Amino acid sequence: MQANRRVFLKGSLAASAVGLAVGAGLLSPRAVLAADAAGWPAAAYDAKDFDTALKAVFGATGPAESKDITVKAPDIAENGAVVPVTIESAIAGTDNIAIAVKGNPNPLVANFKFDGAQPFASTRIRMGKTDNVIGIAHAGGKLYMAEKQVKVTIGGCGG
Repeated sequence: MQANRRVFLKGSLAASAVGLAVGAGLLSPRAVLAADAAGWPAAAYDAKDFDTALKAVFGATGPAESKDITVKAPDIAENGAVVPVTIESAIAGTDNIAIAVKGNPNPLVANFKFDGAQPFASTRIRMGKTDNVIGIAHAGGKLYMAEKQVKVTIGGCGG
């Protein structure tokens, strides 16, 4: 009985706090939907091929191979639904890092923008089949890339 009362009181307190924040203008739908306000690149994530996705994100295609970009991923992913990936760029002036997998139904997996921060991104991605994970860095108006093959034993996306 006491546990139910505590849960009810915590829920009531949380709902009251959210109500006060909305009423005070601290929490608004515009702030919550910041991705739309920041110009979400829907065309890039909806693209069905690699070059179209790059063109939509960066306005250019044809990244050059670079040893200054590090792609860390497992050699074998036992589950394609959760593949840990880390991308890091040592290229000066890197302001954007994207992760792509050409064999996925939608090749662009993630896009990270940096404003003076160290160009490093770590996340988990979905892969439908064995393919190369591609890290793309944008620096000085040019595109650079590195890739690493990941063998997938159980599919995560794309049927």
